[in-house]
Amino acid sequence: MAELKAKLRSDLTAAMKAQDKLRTATLRMLLAAVQTEEVAGKQVRELTDAEVLKVLTREAKKRGEAAQIYLSNGRGELAANERAEAAVIEEYLPAQLDDDELAHAVNTAIAQVAEEIGERPGTRQMGLVMKAANAIVAGKADGGRVSAAVKARL
Repeated sequence: MAELKAKLRSDLTAAMKAQDKLRTATLRMLLAAVQTEEVAGKQVRELTDAEVLKVLTREAKKRGEAAQIYLSNGRGELAANERAEAAVIEEYLPAQLDDDELAHAVNTAIAQVAEEIGERPGTRQMGLVMKAANAIVAGKADGGRVSAAVKARL
């Protein structure tokens, strides 16, 4: 079992003992999302820590989007609940890169792609640069931020 999944389960037990309803509900939801991902596809499989991180990132993004929608519809109490769930999820995610670190990662990705294709990549090779940048960043920055940084550099 992935270490992160085991940590989620042990933290769920602790939250249940502490009668922390928000944390218990959020961790149950996360474990359900991980389990759903494990049984998706043709064959049941165990997720690695990197795959569990992707699931957690996706769930955190969903909470942020839901909070925005609730705020735009005047439902502040529901938005606050979504933000609280997102805060619990973010405790399990790696620290996000700041702008300088992201710029350095994008520059490294551009250099890798330039070495592969033999010239400095342009906007036509953005997909190659994004693939290399996402491999370097590995979930420590939102895809939109990475994309914006790559566009700015190309």
